[in-house]
Order: sequence, then C-alpha cells, then structure tokens
Amino acid sequence: MRAMLRSAALCGASCFAMVDPEIAIAQASEEVAKEAKTEDDDDDLKDAREIVVLGHIGYRNRTETTEPTLVYDTEYFQRFEPLTAGDALKRVPSVSFLSDVIESDGARLRGLDPGYTQILVNGEKVPGSNVDRSFFLDRIPAELIDRVEIVRSNSARRTADAVAGTLNIVLRDAFELDGGYVKAGGLLFDDGDVKPSLGAVWGGALGPGRLLIGGTIQGRHNPKDKLSLRYGDSPENDPDFETEEFDNREDQSDTRDGTDYSLNGSYGIDFGATKLEFNAFYVHTDRDEHERSREYDDRTATTGPIGGGGNLLTDNDQAEDIKQDNYSLDAKARHEWSLGETTFRIGYSRFSEDIETTEVEVDFDTDEDPPEFGGERQLQDIEDREFSLGFDHKFGLGSNVNLIVGAFYQDKDRDTDISSSEDEFELPIELQLTYDQFEQSPVDFPTAFDEFEPITGGLNRIEERRKDAFALVEGKTGIASWEAGVRLETTDVGIDDFEAEESFSNDYSLVLPSAALKLDVTASDRINLAVARTNRRPRFDYLSPALLEAELGDNDLLGNPALEPETAWGVDAGFEHRIGRTGVVGVNLFYRKVSNLVETVTVIDPETGDPLEGSEGEGTFVLQPQNAGSGKTWGIEFDLSTSLEFVGLPDTGIFGNLALLDSKVHDDFGSRRFNGQPKYVYNLGFIQDLRNLAAAFGVTYRKQGPARDRVVGEEVKTTYGGELEAFIEKRFGKSFTLRAVGQNLLNGKKKEVFNKFDTIEDQFDRDFDEYEIESEKAGPIFQLVGRLAF
Repeated sequence: MRAMLRSAALCGASCFAMVDPEIAIAQASEEVAKEAKTEDDDDDLKDAREIVVLGHIGYRNRTETTEPTLVYDTEYFQRFEPLTAGDALKRVPSVSFLSDVIESDGARLRGLDPGYTQILVNGEKVPGSNVDRSFFLDRIPAELIDRVEIVRSNSARRTADAVAGTLNIVLRDAFELDGGYVKAGGLLFDDGDVKPSLGAVWGGALGPGRLLIGGTIQGRHNPKDKLSLRYGDSPENDPDFETEEFDNREDQSDTRDGTDYSLNGSYGIDFGATKLEFNAFYVHTDRDEHERSREYDDRTATTGPIGGGGNLLTDNDQAEDIKQDNYSLDAKARHEWSLGETTFRIGYSRFSEDIETTEVEVDFDTDEDPPEFGGERQLQDIEDREFSLGFDHKFGLGSNVNLIVGAFYQDKDRDTDISSSEDEFELPIELQLTYDQFEQSPVDFPTAFDEFEPITGGLNRIEERRKDAFALVEGKTGIASWEAGVRLETTDVGIDDFEAEESFSNDYSLVLPSAALKLDVTASDRINLAVARTNRRPRFDYLSPALLEAELGDNDLLGNPALEPETAWGVDAGFEHRIGRTGVVGVNLFYRKVSNLVETVTVIDPETGDPLEGSEGEGTFVLQPQNAGSGKTWGIEFDLSTSLEFVGLPDTGIFGNLALLDSKVHDDFGSRRFNGQPKYVYNLGFIQDLRNLAAAFGVTYRKQGPARDRVVGEEVKTTYGGELEAFIEKRFGKSFTLRAVGQNLLNGKKKEVFNKFDTIEDQFDRDFDEYEIESEKAGPIFQLVGRLAF
C-alpha cells in the first residue's frame, strides 16, 4: 500500500511540475472573471470545456421549486471521480447504504429500506431486479449524470412511492452541452488488478434541433476478505462464550469482477411555443462473482481435513455469472398556447437479469465415511418491463396562480424464472486424506447435476396496471410560494404462480394529498414547510403465494397476494441561508408515520384456531407477511456547501452534512427501530483551488452509524468504518485536465453480528441456534483519469 501511495503522490507532483506559468496566469485571470452559477441560468448551454476544466468549485444549488428540493450538479461530484450514481450520492445529505465495503447500490434515504425511496431517472420510474422494488444506483455510471435532485417531500404531480423521499437522477440532455470531451483512465486495486475507465460525450446542433450522445466503458473490481467466528451461545448468556461456546471459523475471499457498458442519447427540438425531447439510455453489465470459503474448528489453525488429522470442516466454492441489461426510452412534448401549457410523455423501460450460480462443497465434518461432496446449480432469469403514459395541463387562474391537472398510466409486467439442479455423492477416502484446500478446490472434482427444475415459488408473473389522476393549485404571493394538491392512485394486481398452477388478483386505491409552502423571508433566508401522504407498494417476493419451508430459521414463510401498500403521513420543515454568492447552509426536520406496515405474523389454522405448525415440526410455525403493524421515524438534517470567500479565501470550498435519525416500530418481540436505519450519517470535506498553478486538491470523509435488523429467526447489528477519499488535479490550458484520485484510503471495514434462532419461542427465550461475528475489509483504489474537451 505504501508503494501505491508513493506512486500516486509522485504522479500528482509530476502533474504540478508540468505547469506552464503563462498558461496558468492567463487561465487564472479568466477564471477570476467568471461569475458563480445562479438560479437563473440553470438552462444555459454549457461549453464542454466548462465541464472538463472546472474553473470554480461546485456547490449545492439553491432551487426555486416550492417543494423542498436539494440539487447537486455534476461539478459537485466530478473531482472525486465517482464511478456510479451510488458513489456520487455518498456526498449528499441523509443517504446511507448497507452494501458491501467499497460498493454503493441500494440507496437508503433517511436510513430507511431502499424500497421506501423513489428512484427516478430523468423524472421517470425505472424497473430493477430487486424484490423490494428498489433500483440499484450502481447501474447508472456517474459519467452520464447532469445533476442529482433530492426531493424531500412529495408533490401531487409525482407518483407517491416516496415515503422517505425521491432521488431523481437527471442525465445530460441535448440542451445541456455544446461540444464534446473524451475521458480515459484506469483504476488500480489493492490486489494489483487494473481496470479501464473510458468515456466520450458530444452535444451540438443537428438538423432542426440539438443532439447529445455519450458512452462509457467502466471496469469494476471489488476484492474483499471476510472472517466469520461462530458460537453456540452469545455473550448475553455466557460471559465465557469465546472459550466455552466456540463452534467454527470461516475464512472467505469474495471478488466481484466485471465491466459496465453504457450509452446515453438525447435529441431536442425547440420551436418556441413547442418543445420536443427524445431521451434514451442503455446499460449492460457483465460481472463475475467468486466466493471461496473454508470452515475450521479452530480460531487460528488452517491444517487440512479432519479425517486426516487436521481441522478443516468444509470447503466451499461458489461462482456467479451475471448479465444485466437496463434500458429506457421516453419522449416528451410541451406546448404553450392560449389555454395554458400542455405536456405529454410516453416511456418504456426494461430490465433483464440472467444469473448462473454454481456452488460446490466438500463436507469433512460428518459421521459419514467417506465425507459428503455436493453441489447445486441455479439459473435465475428476471425480466421487468414498464410502459407509461403521462399528461398534464396548466391553466392560468389569475395573477401568479395556476391550476394543474394530469393523469398517469403504467403497465408493468415482471417475470421470474428460478430453477435449480443438485448433485451429491461420496468423496473417495483417498481424496480426503490427500486433499489440500490451498492447492485444490471443490470445483476440481467432476459433477453430474440433475435436470433443472423450478424452485418453489420460482416461476411466476406479476402484472400491475396503474391509473392515476391528480390536480393541484400553485401560486406566489409576496414572499410566499405555495402549492396544494391531491393524487388518486388506483392499482390492479394479477399474480400467476406457474409452478403451483395458481392465479390471484388484488386491487386497491389511494387518495394522497400534499401541500408545500416556501417563504423567502429575506434575500438570503428561506423557510420550507411541506406535508404529504405517500405509500410503499408490497415486495414482489411477499406477493408470491408460495410456501417456502424453513425460510425464517426453522419457520416457514407463506406469501400473501392480498397485501396492500403501506402508507405514510409525512412532514418536513426546513430553513436555509445563502452565504455570499455560492454558499448555502440548511437545516431540516422530518417526521413520518407509517400505517399498514408489513410484518410477518403467525398463520392461524381456520379449523382449530391454533397457530399453523411449520414443516420442521413442534415449535415451528407458518408465518406470513401481513399489513399488521405501524411505525414512525424522525430526524434532523444539516447541510453546508460554501466557499470561504467571506473570510478572504475564495478558492477554498468546504462542504458537510449530518443526519441524526431515529424511529420506532413494534413487532412480536417489542420495540425496535426501522430495520437497517443507522443512528447517524455524515460527510465532510474541502476542495482547494490553486489558481496560479492551474491545479486543485481535496479530501472528503464519510461515516455512518450502527444499524440493526430484526426479523423472525435472525437479528443483525451492522457497523462500518470511516471512508476517506482524496484527489489531486492539474489543468492544462482550457481543454485538458489530469486527475489522480484515491478512494477507500482507510481500508474500508464492515462488521456484522448475527443472533440466529430456530423457532419463535427460542427467540423470545434467547436460546441461540448460532451467534456469529462476521467482518470484511477491502483495500484502497487509485484512479488516474484524463479528460480532453473539443
């Protein structure tokens, strides 16, 4: 690692040494003359050189929308060279993750489960593979992003699947860029692997309109090491559990390796009264994940199989071949005429995922002689398609007052096909005695897998038809801007379980009012107030009617096609203050009360009135997700983004944000927080421009607090170490920038503590089936990236 750091430092130093004083002085003079970006020029066309050669530090934008919204342009993120939209969001308020280290996929706004956050791309919903309806943000390359919008409270004009809020990823469009640039670089990982980072974007006039087209090739690599220690009891029951209750140790290497390919296109025509836009993006992921784990009956020893006098219990090798395709097409037409402004939208999105998993294991910890050898292969094919139509019209009702009415239709089909094949046989005794877990692997032995067969509940289709209508009134009076509206959402759900040859249907309607008020009390001070009713639709795996045996400890899980959405009333109250020309400091309070919360409850036998017994016999039960709970969450959010111009340091930019989060949910075991919600998450850092050297450098540090999860059969506490990133950049003239970036400089760490139980009674009595401590870590990543504008 020291060698890598020295190399990065030498690279940065060499960049500075190459500066041309005349160019630097001329560029500095030019940059001093530039005015900071204001709210009134958001729609101005950007020269490609402004994106490549940043002459100023990017700050959080102050928006004019009535609903409370934070906006971060790509300039705010770019210098730290995030790879994905998820990486970029690590620097904005209230976003946490429960991902593996050096990954950022399922964004948790306000710390809540990803299914509570609405993810939009260009203002439109997009499908994904996740059963909780969330969209993994590592599917969107950061290079495609124009800005990120955090909408804290919902409006009637937007679909209301946004209990925690909305993250809108706005891609570059035809009216954003003039000119083009190319990007080329590489990433060096802790294990010595090198991956490419390539991209190109161009925007300009074409025919009657403007065209933007771009593409990226992004190498991905994530090598991690994991350690698990397992015990038969826990410290709460046995203070000497480390010596008395030790069961086994697992050493695991986990490497994820792949490449993302993306294309983004936009074409727009502005006829004055009429504006047409056509947008498309496509992302293809080709990824391999390989996990190798070995279990031992000793905390430190690594000798061979127990049959040969060693302490190797099991040896497991698992490989996944993942291919994903995500694309979206949409068109918008906006027309201003005597009766107001009319907008039409049409869109189609599709997500497909094919995963082939092969897992092979040798089990030496058995009474069998010779030991058992077995394997399983699984094929997973998911396709999620969405077609949507939208319409809205704005009427002028008088001075600064408008009425907006609209409708939305969505046709969603999700097909799931999961099948598996198994193989088991006895491992010859001579292999047991000579097996070397460091030179050999379970996959070295021949396997003869059975025919693939659908797993229980693994072959189904879920269809949803949505028909929404909304109306709102908005206006501006003196220092106040306001809006109030209501949205009606109706949904018809159809579920076909092809493996069980059963079909189910359900329908529901929701009335969702909302209101927002913005008070510009002074030229620098603003107050935002908002209230809205939102919802979260049921998980796909909970809607499937299949009975999954021993899914929750030894308890069975029965799906529930009759599930209805969770609903929430929410309030946001915020204050922000402008600092100088560029800075903003803000504070926001939020509260959400969730009803119809989905919890797993015991199924009652209609004939006897007793709990239905599970497949594992006495003491186990059949559990089912039902709308049986309620919960509430609240918190306070601070954010700061400003230069230090007010103290005479215009070329120093600082930023920071802090969210303090809390919640309360009641389940069968008492009171808890929402699963996975950390107690806090914060980020802070600075950027220093060196105008005379045409250079800059910066550092950012991020930390999130511990989070807990509790479901039937398992309880988890998750903690993370801090994350440190740094960059050094050198600008050459007006068209070229070279940037060196270090990520995960503190060797990111994640620790999980598992309490595992066989039955509900055991969980009440704290009678552990297993207590596990799992930790993982990953090393630093170094990037060297050059950008050239043309």
